[in-house]
Amino acid sequence: MKRFFYVLAITLLFFPIVSVHAEQPKVELATEARSAILIERDTGAVLYEKNAHEPLPPASMTKIMTMLLIMEAIDQGKLKLDERVRASEYAASMGGSQIFLEPGEEMTVDDLLKGVAIGSGNDASVALAERIAGSEEAFVHLMNEKARQLGLKHTAFENTTGLPAKNHYSTAYDMAVMAKELLKYDLITKYTGTYEDYLRENTNKKFWLVNTNRLVKFYPGVDGLKTGYTSEAKYCLTATAKKGNMRVIAVVFGAPTPKARNAQITKMLDYAFSHYETKPLYKKDETIAMLPVSKGKKKAVAAVTSEPISVLLKKGEKSEAVKTTWKLNKKVKAPVKKGDVLGTLIVKKDGVVIAKSPLVAKEQVEEANMWELFKRMFSSFSRTS
Repeated sequence: MKRFFYVLAITLLFFPIVSVHAEQPKVELATEARSAILIERDTGAVLYEKNAHEPLPPASMTKIMTMLLIMEAIDQGKLKLDERVRASEYAASMGGSQIFLEPGEEMTVDDLLKGVAIGSGNDASVALAERIAGSEEAFVHLMNEKARQLGLKHTAFENTTGLPAKNHYSTAYDMAVMAKELLKYDLITKYTGTYEDYLRENTNKKFWLVNTNRLVKFYPGVDGLKTGYTSEAKYCLTATAKKGNMRVIAVVFGAPTPKARNAQITKMLDYAFSHYETKPLYKKDETIAMLPVSKGKKKAVAAVTSEPISVLLKKGEKSEAVKTTWKLNKKVKAPVKKGDVLGTLIVKKDGVVIAKSPLVAKEQVEEANMWELFKRMFSSFSRTS
């Protein structure tokens, strides 16, 4: 029980963006947006913001959280890309953007994920949600639970799609946090960064997908993440781009036209890449330490980085003394799940903490049975005799 509360506390404390504000620009970067934010992905440093904490309808940017839970399920082995998912009547009935699933139609997780990420398919979103949680309602509960874990104070979901609903809202800041978390899964940009593809390719119902995020084609380095539009929300976009070692996330809510939306995002991306650069420290999944596991089938588990770790610098700024330290859980008891928080990596610049990131279990360690523990104890006794 103590271990549970330790993991929960660490998770709640360190998953949100670390509040590192770079010097704010004197120019206004999002004049035609109702709210906006620009962050550097690895450090979470805020490079620009405008009304970033104002709750607004996110439209289909909602699917960033939907995709996050899908990627988690894939990463944990609960969902396979080649698994075939059967569309329910309810999933097939979704309006708005869709890939026109028919009731009872089977499609692979890989193709459904294309439908969500590229084509913004509401029917594909619901089909995957039902596969993971049993129903859209249960999946929405997981979405809201994840939002709480991420420390999102101004986000609430009522569906997986972003279709208009009374108590369905988010903020530019919260959306950036979700995007930051989603980008921990390198596989996601294979989907969100694809401009066009096909579904049902070898059938007479071949369906052409074109990415709703046109910047994927027209802005070098953009490989995600999700657009949104309803008459209430207007034109929204959470975009990410990578140049060199630096990846940034830009979010716009409430632009009047698609052209204005893309122009605001482009201006923010241009600003980030012309004024800042990053110095990489660790890649995702780098082993920091091996921790002994009490009563586990394996004696130790690797504590690895949960995301890329970098230091943000202004262009031309010299890299100052940067030090990394970590705090590890002193007691790790089986069972251990892949992704369990085992500690925290801390980055300091000139003695000041600039970033914190969870260290997580690289793999699952099951609890040893009594016979295995007896053999281990007997072997240990024999060596010391």
